[in-house]
Amino acid sequence: MTTSPAPAQRPLARWLALGVLVLAVLLIAVDATVLGLATPYISEDLRPSGTQLLWIGDVYSFVIAGLLVSMGGLGDRIGRKRLLLLGAIAFGGISVLNAYAGSPEILILARALLGVAGATLMPSTLALIRNIFPDPRERSFAIGAWGAASSAGMALGPIVGGFLLEHFWWGSVFLINLPVMALLVLVGAKLLPESKDPAPGPWDLPSVALSLAGMFGLVYAVKELAAGEVTGLTLGAGLGGLLLLVWFVRRQLTLPKPLLNMRLFRNRGFSAAVVADLLTVLGLSGLVFFLSQFLQLVQGRTPLAAGLAELPSAIGAVGAGLVAGLVARRFSVRAVVSGGLAAIGVALAAVVFIGEHTSYPLLGGVLLVVGLGAGFSFTVTADVILSAVPKEKAGSASAVSETAYELGTALGIALLGSVVNGVYRDFATPPGVPGPVSAAAHESLGGAAEAAHRLPAPLAARMFDAASDSFVTGLHYAAVGGAVVLLGTAIAAWFLLKGQRLDVTDEEGEGEIRESAASSRTAR
Repeated sequence: MTTSPAPAQRPLARWLALGVLVLAVLLIAVDATVLGLATPYISEDLRPSGTQLLWIGDVYSFVIAGLLVSMGGLGDRIGRKRLLLLGAIAFGGISVLNAYAGSPEILILARALLGVAGATLMPSTLALIRNIFPDPRERSFAIGAWGAASSAGMALGPIVGGFLLEHFWWGSVFLINLPVMALLVLVGAKLLPESKDPAPGPWDLPSVALSLAGMFGLVYAVKELAAGEVTGLTLGAGLGGLLLLVWFVRRQLTLPKPLLNMRLFRNRGFSAAVVADLLTVLGLSGLVFFLSQFLQLVQGRTPLAAGLAELPSAIGAVGAGLVAGLVARRFSVRAVVSGGLAAIGVALAAVVFIGEHTSYPLLGGVLLVVGLGAGFSFTVTADVILSAVPKEKAGSASAVSETAYELGTALGIALLGSVVNGVYRDFATPPGVPGPVSAAAHESLGGAAEAAHRLPAPLAARMFDAASDSFVTGLHYAAVGGAVVLLGTAIAAWFLLKGQRLDVTDEEGEGEIRESAASSRTAR
């Protein structure tokens, strides 16, 4: 394959290169988590509707989900290092547009553009790890460090973001991207080795368009249906998106050099790991998105205190991620993945016991278990996905892995977020609250907090208490739904990952793909 291996072959340079990739992942995680803390301030300043608030939260994931496969294929073609550095420059510049957005519509557009830049970063990091670390045990640790960086970013984001929100305006949480991206570009240009597919074929633009349009249509329909909007447009978008994705798959099967090699999905471990990631994130994302609002608006914490309160989940995920490969080799892949998913499911079920006056130890314990389970399961499934493919296809495999993660996030916010919003909007407004104030309060909990300032203190307290109780009830329903998804996924993973292992060399991974291709030709 075409590569510049010299720097990465020296042990020190190899681990320094990993540090650069970890920095990129850290930034992406920070950017995702700070938005949750900033949501109440965005609600107060820009006054988005409940639907606009959901779009601000999930349009980033929608765009990334639609473009990851295309960008993974582009990285295989032009070079993963080149794509990573170009994406980092774009990510930094678009962050400024996010910071100074003056309306909900502009912020939604800015978040969408940030998703385009993010889609160039995410598949490149995992693909480069696959090429820098051919040894399975070193690769497992590197993937664990990659996952730990994501978890550390989830912890660092709320803390840094909380500090910024207490001293500056909400747009400052996006400006922290600039120095990190500058460091990534400067250091990465020196340390990262280049790698790409030596014979990738052209970047098929019709496939890019089919992937993006199909994903948008399907996810839009799911989002609208979950909100109860059953219209001709919604059904048409869903059916059209599904047909476009089917067309995308059929086109990949006929192209001599497809954008996405569909034979990857004939590997049972690969397919099981991808589906497990998607369903796990779907079950978790609704809770994660609304947790910061719960901590700040319901329990009355400052942004910094809310960020510190979320720390146990990141601590658990970092610790579990670094040892997940060793544990999976000591026991089995399916035991670690299924056990981690079951632990998350039980922790989500425990959320029903959490309310406005719940003491912190219970909440902290729930978050710690969620972090441990996620650290074990996500690290091992990422390793399974990368181990199943030869190095030159690492970009496509990484893109599929990240697509599952981002699509799960988007769908989780859409589905479980709609559950929370649907339950929330049913709260009864106390007598004496004017109609416009009541309407604003029913848009979102942040809207209720802002609307309460326009009422006399006793009436404001009654209205906000009713809104808070309804929000917590919606959170409980979403947590139960997430628990059901996680426990079901844990059971499925136990059977689908039977016999899966991590100690797969590059030659074995390539052999599996060749064997799969030969089997498909024989079947035809």
